[in-house]
Amino acid sequence: MKERISIIGVPMDLGQMRRGVDMGPSAIRYAGVVERLEGLHYEIEDKGDIKIGRPNREEESSSLNNLRNLKAVSEGNLKLSEQVDEVIKSGSFPLVLGGDHSIAIGTLAGVSKHYKELGVIWYDAHGDLNTGDTSPSGNIHGMPLAVSIGLGDETLTRIGGYTPKVKPENIVIIGARSLDEGEKELIKEKGIKVYTMHEIDRLGMTKVMEETIQYLKERTDGVHLSLDLDGLDPHDAPGVGTPVIGGISYRESHLAMEMLAESDIITSAEFVEVNPILDEKNKTATVAVALMGSLFGEKLL
Repeated sequence: MKERISIIGVPMDLGQMRRGVDMGPSAIRYAGVVERLEGLHYEIEDKGDIKIGRPNREEESSSLNNLRNLKAVSEGNLKLSEQVDEVIKSGSFPLVLGGDHSIAIGTLAGVSKHYKELGVIWYDAHGDLNTGDTSPSGNIHGMPLAVSIGLGDETLTRIGGYTPKVKPENIVIIGARSLDEGEKELIKEKGIKVYTMHEIDRLGMTKVMEETIQYLKERTDGVHLSLDLDGLDPHDAPGVGTPVIGGISYRESHLAMEMLAESDIITSAEFVEVNPILDEKNKTATVAVALMGSLFGEKLL
């Protein structure tokens, strides 16, 4: 881990239908992320929030190629990619706060140009591997991983001027328990490594993380962590837009972050889908901050 962390807020709520997730970055800051990381002796630079434009009424009520709010989402992600790129060039660690998971398109566009073999840990209940052709909803927050491997509308896949951003064989999905049929087919076709809740229950989180770390260490020169709070069970993280019961526990998630900290393979990270409107006393943002603490080396003793 680098000694300096640059926080970028992305108040994006256009990749899905439920309002409120645009307040996620503010909720995470309110839960004390800066103070938590400063307490671990990091130099923190909070770069504030990227300005996200609003679609006009006609754009908001329609979808282009089954992609809702395509123009506004792509513009926001372009801004994010440029800022992430600048942060990495400055020698700082980019920590992105969402916002819905469509922002991973911009994060990965900014990160991957700095690595020949970027790895991605996708900590999520969902695969986010839909395209306009397979998506049941047209919501772009269900598409960022597909976009990042080069599948989907060129408005999104070409952000940053190149595609793909990551190879399918350099991806590990952890916590999956809600996959659409098109996503299941794509996972098999591309050979994407997935640990569903079945594997987590059967193997245990320690084994899952040991295998993930070893797998990525062998083939990558940097690893991005994309953590969707709905990867956790809704009991522990209720303030998310698409909760799925039977998820990863709070303690299992801390163990995963602690093991990633020990492995020292994470070179960028984002925490997404915190929706304070759907939350209970900012519980989900507080969980996000606690997990960031573990990721950046916080220990019980």
